[in-house]
Amino acid sequence: MSDLPRFESLEGLRGTGKSTIAPMLAAARQAVLVPTVPALYQSLRGEVDKRTNVDARMCLYLSALCTAAEEIQCHLEGGTSVVVESYFARCLASHRALGAQLGVTLPDWLPTPVTYELVCADAERRRRIAARHKPTSGWDSLLETVTDRVTDAYASFPMHRIDTTGLSPEEVLRVITATDTQGAHAHADAEPVGAHPHLLPAVPRHAAGTHCP
Repeated sequence: MSDLPRFESLEGLRGTGKSTIAPMLAAARQAVLVPTVPALYQSLRGEVDKRTNVDARMCLYLSALCTAAEEIQCHLEGGTSVVVESYFARCLASHRALGAQLGVTLPDWLPTPVTYELVCADAERRRRIAARHKPTSGWDSLLETVTDRVTDAYASFPMHRIDTTGLSPEEVLRVITATDTQGAHAHADAEPVGAHPHLLPAVPRHAAGTHCP
């Protein structure tokens, strides 16, 4: 199993370490770090983020993720491991927490990652956010008011929980790479995700319906 490409995702609230750990994990795995909001979506993302329609925003991010998933699948089929900083779980959990009403059934060709949920004590997480030099949107501020709802929504997804409180990035990386994923790999179908329509379905070992550009 060790020579099979890995697909791994980092999930969690803002300030838990996703953007710091993702490139480090990709380097450790000799993997490609794939952006889940591809470049062609960035300008539209900026415009949608200025508005207040949560369902419209959710649709944009779902479209971006499906586009990214095609690239991810191509890398995996070519034998290259992939790391992403958040995947469908974050999109669904955060927008549900914000009140999105859309019913979503995800296609069964989507590659399923081994997922690590990064968590952190709230006081430390807020200190990390305050020390950042990254732009924030009104949606970021709004999500900070519903963090409990986001965390509850995340509980629907199978994840390895990694507590980053008080740990350096290097220590977090060591915890992740030492985590026993029980043979999970690029098309991790040993653990069905669940029967609820908003959850990622299990992925067949030979995914259909995708093609490399």
